[in-house]
Amino acid sequence: MIQQLDHISVKDYLAGERVNERRSEYIAGKICVRADSNLNHNRITVNLSALLWNALKTTDYCPLGSAMLIKTATDRFRYPDVVVVCNDDPSQDDYVRERPILVVEVISESTRRTDKTDKRLEYIALPSLLEYVLVEQDIAEVTVYRRSAGWQPSYYYLGQAVTLESINVTLHVEDIYARVENGELAKWHLEKLESAAEE
Repeated sequence: MIQQLDHISVKDYLAGERVNERRSEYIAGKICVRADSNLNHNRITVNLSALLWNALKTTDYCPLGSAMLIKTATDRFRYPDVVVVCNDDPSQDDYVRERPILVVEVISESTRRTDKTDKRLEYIALPSLLEYVLVEQDIAEVTVYRRSAGWQPSYYYLGQAVTLESINVTLHVEDIYARVENGELAKWHLEKLESAAEE
């Protein structure tokens, strides 16, 4: 659960993030301590970071992890799980980026409402953002909201590929979920093994 603390200025919040051991997001004067991440959550974010890093290493796009702060408004700062920015981001602060083009959040029961509502509205209000991606961890489902589609969701599942138009990268859903353990993935892997054995 996200824990909220008393009102604090943007300046004090940013200074505190340099020294605090736990990352906190900032929403209109309130500090919200981020929830801890479980094993599946970490596997998904590492998978995505690695896939994007390999795909983008010779481009002007830079994928960053969950320790990079994104300024979504003058009084709002978020830590997405994975974010892609251009090398020419105008921020003068090495701890903050201002113009993400792609944001990914790995969602769970405790973060689903915020990721699908509050954060989604904040991110898509950024003029630079072209895609917002939500990745479930308890089931294998990837949802992509695209500016080019009027922010209407598109859904992707095991056996499918998702093209991230903002960076011209196509990823297979099964690669996003590599080494992730849940009931749906276990069943899917078993069906693949059985199908291969029958050939």
